[in-house]
Amino acid sequence: MSRIFGPIRQNGYVVRDIQAGMRHWIEAVGVGPWFYVERVKTDYFRHRGVDSPVEMSIALANSGDLQIELIQPRNDAPSMYREFLDAGREGLQHVAYWTEDFQTAYDRALALGYTVGHEGRIGGEQGRFAYFDTEGPHPGAVVELSDISGNKGRFFAHIRRAATDWDGSDPIREVR
Repeated sequence: MSRIFGPIRQNGYVVRDIQAGMRHWIEAVGVGPWFYVERVKTDYFRHRGVDSPVEMSIALANSGDLQIELIQPRNDAPSMYREFLDAGREGLQHVAYWTEDFQTAYDRALALGYTVGHEGRIGGEQGRFAYFDTEGPHPGAVVELSDISGNKGRFFAHIRRAATDWDGSDPIREVR
């Protein structure tokens, strides 16, 4: 439990091959079903304060209350994901905290001295997210703050319910 943000709700892995990543989690770990978005549409995306035309695929599944996210950049546009891969890394890149009061949590993080590495929005005003530059010498320690007050929160709840009692069928579910 973070005294600043609350419980960790998601582990985010940056991968070079998202299909192989999903297969690993399904076959070796037994986690699923995966909700796969081949081309994420962002309302906007900024890397270190500058607009970036990032393209990415994501896959989401739950293991209990913890959501697992796989992210594969699909172009070389600047992002913290691209920086992670370009540094020769692959795997856990961030932990995410969810909030229904994004602006208050975001402002609190900035007041505490956090700096934004990249941020954006998916699906309207209630789809904001921000990744803070908290990694330092510890790969995988980037902090994401994600607004779940709108459709994204309902989608995340759907993913959680689908994982409960999942029998292994229909392991990858494409979201359009």
